[in-house]
Amino acid sequence: QVQLVESGGGLVQAGASLRLSCAASGSLQTYGVGWFRQVTGKEREFVGGSSWIAKFLYYEDSVKGRFTISRDNAKNTVYLQMNSLKPEDTAVYFCAAKRYGLGQDQKESYDSWGQGTQVTVSS
Repeated sequence: QVQLVESGGGLVQAGASLRLSCAASGSLQTYGVGWFRQVTGKEREFVGGSSWIAKFLYYEDSVKGRFTISRDNAKNTVYLQMNSLKPEDTAVYFCAAKRYGLGQDQKESYDSWGQGTQVTVSS
């Protein structure tokens, strides 16, 4: 089971970009990785994910065309590139991993979670 650490969050204006990183303690090559976000008082929601076979990518409808997930296997890191950010993207963003996972939205299926990184988008 890998340990995950997110980074890259911050405060930006609407329309800006951020790249979040999810660094793992070991190889992620056999792990599906999902990105989720949570606003205080609301359910944690799926943003997007990458299957352990990296060609399969999934995105929640509101981020399609703006967010992109990629992997750097040499660095044991998965990225979430976020462009054209909107105030409604403000949340704590988490990455999660599941061995041989498909990177889909069933958050209960993930084995490892990071601590989260705050993204705040001002209008």
